[in-house]
Amino acid sequence: MKITYIGGGNMASAMIGGMLSQGFKGQDIHVVEPDANKRAELAQQYGISCSAPDEALPTSQAIIFAIKPQQFRAVAQSILPQLNTALVISIAAGIRAATISQWLAGYQRIVRVMPNTPALVQAGISGVYATEHVTETDKALTTRILASIGEQVWVNDESQMDGITAISGSGPAYVFYLMEALQAAAVAQGFDTDIANKLAYQTFAGAVKLALASPDDAGTLQVKVTSKGGTTERAIQTLQTHNVRATLIAAAAAAAARSVELGDELGRNPE
Repeated sequence: MKITYIGGGNMASAMIGGMLSQGFKGQDIHVVEPDANKRAELAQQYGISCSAPDEALPTSQAIIFAIKPQQFRAVAQSILPQLNTALVISIAAGIRAATISQWLAGYQRIVRVMPNTPALVQAGISGVYATEHVTETDKALTTRILASIGEQVWVNDESQMDGITAISGSGPAYVFYLMEALQAAAVAQGFDTDIANKLAYQTFAGAVKLALASPDDAGTLQVKVTSKGGTTERAIQTLQTHNVRATLIAAAAAAAARSVELGDELGRNPE
């Protein structure tokens, strides 16, 4: 077995580290990376093989495109003669399977993955879509690879990948935004930055841990912690007055709409 990554950036590096911890061997993994220093770093850190883009690819069971969306077309066309029968896995945001297939001269064994940044600490959630030409064996291999960076949600309708992008792909930024706001609130209450950070970050971490361990949904948990006439109720009333929930829903809808736009833009043929 050989799994080849096209691109050796942060996400690829996180996946490789996770794969090795999940039982893959260094000899099973290859990276194509234009930066010579990065190639040397990856080879030394993980014990894997690396090559420059102009070198021949090893025969691979799966080729994972871990590159910027804007680079995808040119790179896909450059490796097309060496694609053979490999499963194509794309973690490039926004590029639809039909577009990838077009760039690969009609090749159709394609899986789209939308990971998120907690994958860098093996705590990610990835949205996954496979074309009808992807086999059960392909899906099992994809699941095994993605288990290296967290959990997965498979969708049958590719359009749902725009929603995945809006919720979990962009979602960490929403959480960081709220964490920073809670930290700022702590500073406004007179705490220094270190204590404000600890209060805000551990409150989020603890609340998520509690939610994952509880049979109750988030709404029920919020009600349980909100005593009638208490401090939390006053805070929640303020959030409701300022339409925070509706604003967050609107923000996710805007992200999904932008994902659709990017898919359209990336899918257009150059003039």
